[in-house]
Amino acid sequence: MWQAEVFTRGNLTLETPPNPNSFLVPFVIDHEGQRFAKYPPGWPVLLALGILTVGRDLVNPLLAGLAVWLTYRLGRKVWGIPVGLLAAALTLTSPFFLMNSATLLSHPFGLVLSAAFALAWLDWAPEAAPKRKLLTTLVAGLSLGVLAVTRPWTAVGVALPFILHAVYRMLRGGWQVRWHLLLVAGIAGAVASLYILWQYAVTGDPFLNPYTLWWPYDKVGFGPGYGTAEQGHTLMHAYVNTRMNLLSGAQDLFGWGNYSWIFLPFGLLALAMKKNWQALLVSSVLVSLIFIYGFYWVGFWGFGPRYYYEGLYSATLLSAAGIAWLAGFPIQAHSNWMKLHNWQRFRPVAVAACLIFLITSNLISYTPNRLAGLYGLYDMERHMLEPFEIAEKQELTPALIIVYASIWTEYGVLLELSNAYMDSPFIFALARTTEENLELAQNFPDRRVYHYYPDQPYQLYHQPRPSGSVDLSQFD
Repeated sequence: MWQAEVFTRGNLTLETPPNPNSFLVPFVIDHEGQRFAKYPPGWPVLLALGILTVGRDLVNPLLAGLAVWLTYRLGRKVWGIPVGLLAAALTLTSPFFLMNSATLLSHPFGLVLSAAFALAWLDWAPEAAPKRKLLTTLVAGLSLGVLAVTRPWTAVGVALPFILHAVYRMLRGGWQVRWHLLLVAGIAGAVASLYILWQYAVTGDPFLNPYTLWWPYDKVGFGPGYGTAEQGHTLMHAYVNTRMNLLSGAQDLFGWGNYSWIFLPFGLLALAMKKNWQALLVSSVLVSLIFIYGFYWVGFWGFGPRYYYEGLYSATLLSAAGIAWLAGFPIQAHSNWMKLHNWQRFRPVAVAACLIFLITSNLISYTPNRLAGLYGLYDMERHMLEPFEIAEKQELTPALIIVYASIWTEYGVLLELSNAYMDSPFIFALARTTEENLELAQNFPDRRVYHYYPDQPYQLYHQPRPSGSVDLSQFD
């Protein structure tokens, strides 16, 4: 959000503010006199456009709706209309989908780009009209390129199965196919190169990853210096992270206890029986993401296995295909419905009853409980902002509020009421030493200065309380 605010006024970086240690913003870096966020620019640029138009809180929900539609389109293309509709319905009821669509993280944008790339890749055909071939080529290249400047390592995982498919098509296809593949690669590469240009613009070094300026060990790979462990990231850590991600996904994917994967084997069986290479390609995206994120040391499951999110359509489509196969529905595009006889007529009824039970139990029990568990995450809640939203406090602005926080979240939550340019009615600063606080106040002569203690949320002080010291070690 900080980065998006910077972009709304046409800047990539800001000058480091005076007393930068008093203005801690997580994952925002001060480097050679400039302040910038560590994240790639793709998502903050879109979020900035959202801030200037529909409002930031609508951006990801709108992207989520687009992702559902693209999932349906992929399903219709690869498996047929029934599977496409089932996959869209499964996506809409997925706790994993709902959790991540409700955040300000980049994953919903990544899912849209990933699905758009896969759909455009499959829609191109040598016999298509020239305008359609050009459109699908542009969409495929741009989607993959923008994904690379949004979530670079995810883009590698999404692209990997298609790279293998491209090699096969280059060897077996004609000149039209080869030119199409080269154009897709060229467009994607040209857009992806903006990531290198952005690194140069903010750090002065095109190959200096800003992630490592915040945490030097935040890199992809194995061995010492990769991750927080003394021996670095290891194969054992990769195994543990992957296992925990899959266990989390077994619950969060559809909210069916530990068995959200229950229809996947039947989808694989349907894939094998029909020898559906397009379905194999689309389904491989999730497998590829699971594989490549084994190289990354981070493990966190608060929002489910979110590093796999851009391959969500692989799981929903394969599950929907398994459901359709069990029910006797068509599992090929443009195929007719089967005529079921005798006991087979009960197949769709039995499968539908099972699916309705699973989805209902999820919507009644699992999803509400899972979403409720995210309320007040990191001990940050909406009511913590209320003391500064009442008319009495608004009359005190413009004000500099020095926050005496016992934990960083007591200060961090208040940043919602300020902005990156520090021209908002309230500016919040983290209390440091007495000398640093005095210097800080002198740097903002046009603002009233107040001292704030979260244990007295509606009280502001002109001078620090006698017991106003704070443990600074947690902020250094």
